Amino acid sequence: MQVLIAYHSDYGNTKKMAEAIAAGIRAGRAGVSIDLRTAEETSLQDLLAADMIVFGTPVHMGSMAWQVKQLIDRAAKLWMESALEGKVGGVFATGGGFGGAGGGVEQTMIALHSNFLEHGMLVVGFPKSLPGYADGGLQWGPYGRSGNHEGMPDTVSEAALVAARSYGAHLAEVTTGITT
Repeated sequence: MQVLIAYHSDYGNTKKMAEAIAAGIRAGRAGVSIDLRTAEETSLQDLLAADMIVFGTPVHMGSMAWQVKQLIDRAAKLWMESALEGKVGGVFATGGGFGGAGGGVEQTMIALHSNFLEHGMLVVGFPKSLPGYADGGLQWGPYGRSGNHEGMPDTVSEAALVAARSYGAHLAEVTTGITT
């Protein structure tokens, strides 16, 4: 199985989450090949080659990073061809901001899910029964809080990374049932 994890990372936190998801996928399924790359480095061929596509982004003012949105916009031609239909998709995000809500993380994740659904992909959420959900999860996917109480950049917690690994293992499990 070929997995693509495409992300943008401002301060390294989204990259840490991407690496944790990759570790969870590897732990959950043998013989998997994972291509971990930034959104800017991701080509349309990378999307076509993947059986599973996972997008990650920091939350920027209630939305995804422009680098991820640019990848989505480039992939519009694949929508015209129904080229991603039937592939498995997952999402994750990091964010800070004031307060505990994460400055728009839910609407960011919903937008990512919406894009995958538009392509006819099979989207995998994050069930609350999985390890790490209480500390780093939303039904849409794992979330790593990456800002301190002053709204300044901070690091994601180990609890968020546990959630990310758990989500990766869940993606592997779900995909095993679909691709075998």
